Order: sequence, then structure tokens, then C-alpha cells
Amino acid sequence: MNIDGIISASYIVATILFILALGGLSDQETARRGNWYGISGMLIALIATMLGVITQNYTILFAALVVGGSIGLLAARRVKMTQMPELVAILHSLVGAAAVAVGFANFMDPNSHLVGVELTVHDIETYIGILIGAVTFSGSVIAFGKLSGRIGGQPLTLPGRHWLNLLLLIAAIWFARDFVLASAAGGGMLPLLIMTVIALLFGMHMVLAIGGADMPVVVSMLNSYSGWAAAATGFMLNNDLLIVTGALVGSSGAILSYIMCRAMNRKFFAVIAGGFGTGGGSTAATSEQQGEVIPIDAEATAALLKNAGEVMIIPGYGMAVAQAQHVVYEIVKELRAEGVNVRFGIHPVAGRMPGHMNVLLAEAKVPYDIVFEMDEVNEDFPKVDVSVVIGANDIVNPSALTDLDGPIGGMPVLECWKSKTTIVLKRSMATGYAGVQNPLFFEDNTRMLFGDAKDTLDAVFKAL
Repeated sequence: MNIDGIISASYIVATILFILALGGLSDQETARRGNWYGISGMLIALIATMLGVITQNYTILFAALVVGGSIGLLAARRVKMTQMPELVAILHSLVGAAAVAVGFANFMDPNSHLVGVELTVHDIETYIGILIGAVTFSGSVIAFGKLSGRIGGQPLTLPGRHWLNLLLLIAAIWFARDFVLASAAGGGMLPLLIMTVIALLFGMHMVLAIGGADMPVVVSMLNSYSGWAAAATGFMLNNDLLIVTGALVGSSGAILSYIMCRAMNRKFFAVIAGGFGTGGGSTAATSEQQGEVIPIDAEATAALLKNAGEVMIIPGYGMAVAQAQHVVYEIVKELRAEGVNVRFGIHPVAGRMPGHMNVLLAEAKVPYDIVFEMDEVNEDFPKVDVSVVIGANDIVNPSALTDLDGPIGGMPVLECWKSKTTIVLKRSMATGYAGVQNPLFFEDNTRMLFGDAKDTLDAVFKAL
């Protein structure tokens, strides 16, 4: 078998492993195996490319591998679970930046001698790759800023913003024509640069116009964009593996975005158009406007839990911030030993990215068979004795069902207020990421356990 055959066979094996990785990641019990499939596929693809496709500049290549690998290893060791959403966003930006860099390098390649239709097709591939890459890069950087708190969650609603987006799109199409015509005559750099600036502005404006309540959709959407950018790069380089891998990531990201929109009762194009959601973490309205909150201490919480028959735990971003998942599981083990039936109810958009809470619970070794999705447990709340909400806000907000014109209006939520008692763990009365007050806090059967979730849960565990 010649070297081309070995490369093709390696790429096919890598593709199969990537597909198996996606299949494994679709279920908690097989997620670890799915990760290993993905790692193995990437390793095979990398080795095959290094030994079969690349023929020179190995010193630069290995230097880049050492630098990139070191940065990745350092990030994996130092980045906290609470910072995973912004890490994912910034990694998406690197895919976009790579697509832009490869596109320009490919366009300026002095060894390219394409003419006629082949040149036109190649120029269109290059143009689309840079366009998607630039949008992905700037949009991901803005998403990183929003998720990390460097940029406010308030949507930027410029007057006539939809017309502005349309104008930028028309300009990008117009310069595509100029680029193809100029490239055939030996030029084309100026329209390509102008389009890149337009695409960067479009990506920034698109994500700036999306409010905090819809950020989980943005993360999955940018994931899709990064996949299509990789696929476009594959067409530029005539690399089948990049095309297939990019298509897998792009399509799975699009499907995930659809799932997130359905979970939030949003229309995908409405989210992209922007304007939903508001900034998070602002001071709540005074409690007198909606009622009085009823506080509870750790000892009383422990007594309620110990005497309960059914307990539902609803984790949110506050659990991630406090790193309280381990003590939560210690409490769960103690309660189950006492004969209490304990389950976890997970909202699809809990946290700052899809699956955020599932990853935290898996890290704490919580059994998969007691972790349920919202649709599986929502009808059970009237039978639940105690619901424990740990740092969640918008996903348990009754106003999503009553105030349909609000930032989270129409979003399906975990209806924990229907349980006999609801205990909410929060640091303060500040609003959630969507920036709206939560009537749940003022219900007669709600008790507020204030303080850092880890500290208060440690006290509950000792009381148990």
C-alpha cells in the first residue's frame, strides 16, 4: 500500500472514531469512552498528516505542537469548572482564527497555479472559509467576554440593528463578486480584507445583541460555526478529513442549538436576531414589593431532609461557583442510607453551557441513575417533600410561565414550587443571569438558606 493509501485509511479510521465519540458523548455512562474515541481519532489524524502530508518545516511544526500542547495542558490543569463555558468560547475563537489564517495563507500561496473554473471554485471556498472563520472568531471573543463577566449581559439593541445586519450581509456578497473577479486578474487582496473586517463586525454585533438569558444557545451556535469553518478550511486544502470532521461538528452544534432553543421555548432565528435577555447579577427589587422571604438555617434544613421521603435537588451555576458538588453528593449518600429517595433534576440550560451541571455531578461521582432531565421529573414535583435549589434562579422561575413578555417568558422551567417545601440556597437576593426577579423566593412554602453553597451545605452535612 502506498503512502496515499495509508493516509486515506488513517483518515477513514479517524472519521469512524470521531463518529463513535459523538455517539459516546450523547450518554453520561459512555461519555468517558466517547472522549477516548475522540482523542484516539485526533492522534491518528495528526500522525498521518505529519508523516504523510507534510514534507518540510518540521522544526516549525514541532515547535508549534510543543507551544500549543503546553498551553492546552496548562489550561486543562488550571481552568476551574466554573470557567469551562468561557474556555469553550475562547477555543471556538481559535478555530475561527485558524480558518482565517489558513484562508489568507492559501490565497497568497505562490505555488498555486489554478485557472478558469478551478480558480473560481477555489476562490469561493477561500472566501467562505475566511467569512465563517472571522464571524466565529469575533463572536466567540464577545461570548467569552460575556460569560466571564468582562462584558455585561445586557443585549446591545442598536436602532435598526436588523437592517444593519442585512446591510453587512449584502456587502459581504458584493465583495465576494469583486474578490472573484479581481483574483482572476491577479489581485483580490483588498476586497478580501474588507470582507474580513465586515465579518468581524458582524460576529461582534450578532453576539452583543444576544442577552444573558440566551447565552447557552450562543455557546452551542458558535460550536456549530467553528465546525463549518473547519469544513470550509478542508475544502480550501482539499483535505477530506477536515471536511468530514467539520461537518460533524457543524451539524451536531446546529442540532444542539435547536435542542437548546426548544428547551428555552425560543425560535433559533429570533435568538440570532438578538435582543432577548438582560444583564445578570443586578440587585433585586426590594422584597416588600413581592412579599417577605422566610429564612432557614442548616440545622432546620437537615431536619427537613432527614424526615423527607422524596427529595429533589436542582443544581445551578451557584453550585459551580461554590464548587459544592462534592459535599452535595456526601449529603445524598447520607440521605439514601437513611432510606430517603433522592434525585437530581437538571434543566437543559442550567449553568452557562449545555451539560454544565451533568459534568459537575459526574466529577463528584454522582450515580447516573439518579440524575434526570427536566421533562422526566417535572410532573413528579407534587409528590416531592423537599426540593433543594442550589444556586439556580432562572430555571426555577415561575414568571417564565406567567410573564410571557419577560426575558425568560415561555421558557420551560423546573416547577419546584409545587413540592411541599422548597429550600433555595443563594448568597443574596440578587437576580439570575437573565436579570429578572424570582417570585419563587416569596412563596409560602419556600425557605431561603443564605450563604456560600459549599459552607452552608457543609453545615447541613454535619447536622445530618
